[in-house]
Amino acid sequence: MKKFLALTVVSMALLTACQTRSTNTSETLSSSELQTALKERLTELNKKDFPQLSTEIADNEAAVKLTTNKGDITIKLFPELAPLAVENFLTHAKNGYYNGVSFHRVIDGFMIQGGDPEGTGRGGQSIWAGKDKAIDDGTGFANESSDLLYNIRGALAMANAGPNTNGSQFFINQNKADQTSQLHPLYYPEKIYNAYAQGGNPSLDGGYTVFGQVIDGMAVVDDIASTKTDDQDKPVEPILIEKIDIIKDYTFN
Repeated sequence: MKKFLALTVVSMALLTACQTRSTNTSETLSSSELQTALKERLTELNKKDFPQLSTEIADNEAAVKLTTNKGDITIKLFPELAPLAVENFLTHAKNGYYNGVSFHRVIDGFMIQGGDPEGTGRGGQSIWAGKDKAIDDGTGFANESSDLLYNIRGALAMANAGPNTNGSQFFINQNKADQTSQLHPLYYPEKIYNAYAQGGNPSLDGGYTVFGQVIDGMAVVDDIASTKTDDQDKPVEPILIEKIDIIKDYTFN
C-alpha cells in the first residue's frame, strides 16, 4: 500500500546542495568549507523575499478558492517556482477533477490531505500521465524544489510515494506548534525561521514539492484537521471539496 506522507522524512536537501563542489569531480567539502558555503548561501537568502509570507497575490502568481463542506480555503500558487505542480493542479481544478473529492487523510497537528478521486490514498493521476514530462511508472512527475518555498503552516504541497511520484494528491500543512527548536540556524533564512515559530513541518522540506500557500481560511483547515477520524486517519464523516474556483489564472508557455 502506498503511503503518500511519511512522518519521519528528514530534510537534507539544503545540506546536500552544499556538499559537493561545482566542478567535474565529486570531492566532498571539508567541514570548514561546508560551514562557509552554508553561511554564504544564507547571507544571500536573507536578502530575498519569500512569496509565502505575503497574502497579496502577485502578478506572477495564481490563486484558487476551495469550497468545502466545512467552508472556503483561498490559496495562492507559485507557477514560476513550481511550474509542473501548479499547472497540474490548475488543470485538474478547471476540469472539475477535484469536485466531490474528499480529504481522505487528516492528522490534527500535522496536515490535511486530499486530491485522490478514489478516496483511498492510493489513487489519482497527474495531467502528465503518458506524456513526456511523466516520470516513475509514466504517471508521476518530478519533484520541484526552491530555496524560497517551505512547509510552513498553511503551505500547499504535493503528496507523493517517494521522489518523482507526484500525481493528483496534495496536502496542506496544518501544524500550529513552534518548530524553531527543530531548525538548524545555518539552513533556514531568518524570515522562514520566524515563520516556523507559527507552525509547519520542516521535516518535510526537500522531500515534497511546495507550490502554494493558504492566504485565507486557515480556520477551516484547522476545523477539518480536528474532525473525528478512524484508525486510518480518515474522517468518519466525509469532508469534501465541492468545487475549486480559479480566482487568478496563469498562462504557461
